Amino acid sequence: MRKLAGLLFIVLFYSACKFNDGNKTTLPIYGNRDAVTKTVDGKTVVDTVYQTIPPFNFINQYGDSITEKSVKGDIYVADFFFTTCPSICPVMHRNMLKIYNDFKNVSDFKILSHTIDPKHDSVEVLKKYADKLGVSGNTWWFLQGKKAETYQLGEKNYLIAVKQDDGAAGGYVHQGWFVLVDKQRRIRGYYDGTDEKQVDKLIADIKTLRTETDEQIAQ
Repeated sequence: MRKLAGLLFIVLFYSACKFNDGNKTTLPIYGNRDAVTKTVDGKTVVDTVYQTIPPFNFINQYGDSITEKSVKGDIYVADFFFTTCPSICPVMHRNMLKIYNDFKNVSDFKILSHTIDPKHDSVEVLKKYADKLGVSGNTWWFLQGKKAETYQLGEKNYLIAVKQDDGAAGGYVHQGWFVLVDKQRRIRGYYDGTDEKQVDKLIADIKTLRTETDEQIAQ
């Protein structure tokens, strides 16, 4: 797991683009980017198209269908877990509660927690899990979907290692990153969900992201 974490940060370091607007630094944008040439007002300009989280379809703890349209115009934090996890998940979600409590009344913020054990983690199980944490309302969704699609989303798009491993505690191996995604579905930060200081930084970065403008990114 440490090797995977190190590899992730090497990839992220070289794929992140930082921006500075005078004395105000905006958050980096992670992932691949492409240069696109287009004509604006009769002039040829080069625009940057950033990697985004692709369309998805899951079911939350209330039995509702959750797609990319459900978070349109929202900033959100994503993570991967399973309810019977005996190791890092309980720590991660105790820390995620800090984020939930800080932003549960903010209309343009969500948390998406994807189970990597959908066979066990039914809608009913996810609802009981949410209730035990004291989570209600529609700020924090615990999501179940097809296993292959969940794993592909985690590994290919969020760059989080996820796999079934019968030799591991609980039968699964996954990384404990909290991933910050902006309103355009671009990844803006990775944070160790087991580290309280990292979680505090995430909270600060969410506040920064909520004040960010497209003009600042364009500069």
